[in-house]
Amino acid sequence: MPHQTPSGLTGIIRDFTPNWFTVTMGTGITALALNQLPFAQNLLHPLAICLWLFNILLFVSFSLLYAARWTMFFHEARRIFSHSVMSMFFGAIPMGLATIINGFLAFGLPWFGSAAVGIATGLWWIDAAMAVVCGIAIPFLMITRHEHSLDKMTAVWLLPIVAAEVAAASAGQLLPHLAGGQMELTILALGYALWAFSVPLALSLLVILFLRLVLHKLPHRDMAASGCLALGPIGTGALSLLLLGAAAPHAFATIGLADIGHVAKGIGIVGGLAFWGYGVWWFLLAVLTTARYLRQDGMPFNLGWWGFTFPLGVYSLATLALAHQTGLVFFSVIGCGLVLMLVALWALIAARTAMGAVQRKLFVSPCRVRGAIPSDFMADEV
Repeated sequence: MPHQTPSGLTGIIRDFTPNWFTVTMGTGITALALNQLPFAQNLLHPLAICLWLFNILLFVSFSLLYAARWTMFFHEARRIFSHSVMSMFFGAIPMGLATIINGFLAFGLPWFGSAAVGIATGLWWIDAAMAVVCGIAIPFLMITRHEHSLDKMTAVWLLPIVAAEVAAASAGQLLPHLAGGQMELTILALGYALWAFSVPLALSLLVILFLRLVLHKLPHRDMAASGCLALGPIGTGALSLLLLGAAAPHAFATIGLADIGHVAKGIGIVGGLAFWGYGVWWFLLAVLTTARYLRQDGMPFNLGWWGFTFPLGVYSLATLALAHQTGLVFFSVIGCGLVLMLVALWALIAARTAMGAVQRKLFVSPCRVRGAIPSDFMADEV
C-alpha cells in the first residue's frame, strides 16, 4: 500500500513513530560534543546550550505526540510490538533522554545549581529503567513474535540493546557531581551492571552482522545509514569505561577500597583504548560502504540518516575522553575532527528533516499498514 501524506495534526499523530526519537539522540549528542571541543569555548558553549534547549523541546514534543497516538489510536499503535524493525526504535527513547540528562550536568549547573544534579539523578533512574526494559523486552519479542532471518538483519538490531550502556555512560557523567556515600557507590555499581547488560551482547551482534554482510552483502539502499550504527556500542562502551573508571577511585574510597578504584580507572583507560581501536575498523567500513552507496545506488533521504549522528557523536566523545585521560595530543586532533564532521552531518540531516517534516513526507507508520515490509519504516525520498 503506498504511503499517503498525513493531513492535519490528527494525521501526524496517527503516523507518529518512535524512530523520530533518533532526532533527539543526534541533536543531543551534537550539543554535548560541541561543548567538549577544546577551542573557541566562548563561541561554541552558547551554541551548544541553544542546541540542548532545542533538544529538550523536541523530546517533549515527540513524547506528547507519541503519547497522543497511544491514546487516540491504541489498537494501531500496539501493532508496533509485532513489527520486526519499528519496535527496535523503542531504544531511541531512553537514549534521547540520556542526552538531556547529560546536558543538565554540562549546562544546567550555572542556572539551577545543585537542583540540576537532583533533576539529572531523578531522570537517570527513569532512563536506566527504560533502558533495561527495552534491552530485555524487545529481544524477547524478537525470539517469540517477530519473523527474522540472517539476510534481513541490519545494525538496527542494536538499538534496544545499546540503551543500557548509554545509561551507564550517563552514570559516569553523574558520579562526580554526587556528594559521596551510599548513593555514589550504588550508581557506580549499577553503571558497571548496565555496561555488562549491554556491551557483550552488542559485540556478539556485531560478529553476526559481519557474517551477514559477508554472506548477503550490503542491505537495501533505504537501510544504507544503518551501517554506522555499529559504531554506537563501541563508542559508548569505551566512553562508559572511561567515565566510570575516572569516578571509581573516589566512590570506592568511601568504603575503604581505594585500591580497587585505581584498578578500575586503569581498566577504563586500557579498555577504552581497545574499544577505540575496534571502532576504527567499523568507522572505516562505514565510510567505505557509504561511499559505495553514494557512487552506485544513491541514498534516498529518510529518518534513518540520523543513524550517522549518535554513533559518531559517542565515538567522538570517547576519543576526547581518551585525550583527557592519557594526555595524548593525537586523540585531541582526531576527536576535534570527528566532532566537526558530526556538526556538518547534523546540519545537513537536520535541514533535510525539517523540509521533510514540513512536507509531511517523513510521517509514516508501517506497522499499521497491512503487508508492510521492514524497509517501509523509512519514509519516501525527500
